[in-house]
Amino acid sequence: MIRLLHTADWQIGKPFGGFDEERRAGLRAARFEAVGRIAALAATRGVDAVLVAGDAFDDNTVQERDLNRVLDAMAAYEGPWILLPGNHDAATTGSVWDRLRPLALRRGVANLVIADEPAPIALAGGRLVVLPAPLRRRHEGADLTAWFDAAETPAAALRVGLAHGALENRLPQGADAGNPIAETRAASARLDYLALGDWHGFVEIAPKTVYAGTPEPDRYPANEPGHVALVELDGPGEPPRIERVAVARYAWTVRTERIDGDAGGLEAVFAAFPDPGHTLLRLVLSGSLPLRQRVELEAAIGHWRERFFHLDLRDEDLYDEPDEDDLDRIDVSGFVRSAIETLRAKAADPADPEREAARLAIRMAYVEHRRLTPSEG
Repeated sequence: MIRLLHTADWQIGKPFGGFDEERRAGLRAARFEAVGRIAALAATRGVDAVLVAGDAFDDNTVQERDLNRVLDAMAAYEGPWILLPGNHDAATTGSVWDRLRPLALRRGVANLVIADEPAPIALAGGRLVVLPAPLRRRHEGADLTAWFDAAETPAAALRVGLAHGALENRLPQGADAGNPIAETRAASARLDYLALGDWHGFVEIAPKTVYAGTPEPDRYPANEPGHVALVELDGPGEPPRIERVAVARYAWTVRTERIDGDAGGLEAVFAAFPDPGHTLLRLVLSGSLPLRQRVELEAAIGHWRERFFHLDLRDEDLYDEPDEDDLDRIDVSGFVRSAIETLRAKAADPADPEREAARLAIRMAYVEHRRLTPSEG
């Protein structure tokens, strides 16, 4: 039996520009930690090789410090690492691979195989042959796995394809269709397993054909990131046994909640997360609240924002609906009361271009009144 660990899309060096410096540092560090967990898993499970199906690096300008950190993280597994150039780290002139190869040699790392040539790679004493399809540029119009079909390998050897791109007719509509791969490649090339990268979620997308996904999520997903594939192959032509193993440190989660009149139920939503310090939550709210409830909601959000690693609030569809009690608490009359009623009408009209400004003005008036009269609760 041959046992493999299939991973992809580490994207070491990803900048995470949408976050502050502290969070960027945490997310960048998590990617090295994920490689370390992969190495430890590979060693513990006694795999014959680790296959990295492209985009180990976010681009070809990765700093040498990051290259050294990756090699350090990989050190726990002493078997062969097969790294395939993908679209982010394509094997162009002056690529990251031109720097990683001599660096590994200088450090005495002998188990790193950079699969930057479309040629068979024999492993496990010849019992396994890996057929790689490295990208030489970011976007290829041709199917670079086509050569697999005619590749000659020993009759008793397992045939495993390694590629990075879009399996035709299989990915969801709207997915990146660059770097096409024939959906029947595993069958036409007599592969025992086809290890793919580029799609960031884990999915067995066709027979003997798997996207491992990114081991550390980098966006709010609708797929299944945060895993690697452990693959057992009994012999040529036998179906692979595929185990999905979670390795992610951070969870990126989207929650959609509708609240009408009372925001108290959100406390239970927040409290249900077992590890908020390692959770990036996008919270999408809709509905309507009176002003006093909106103020209480903002206080709760402020508390939980300090507990989650990141809390991204999307409340464009949550409307302020001041009721008579709200307006009475503002304690105004005459012209001012009339002005607030006008703002209230604007805030309730989706077609009014000043709707958001009106909503904000009413809320500010309410908050300011509470500040000046705190005894009202």
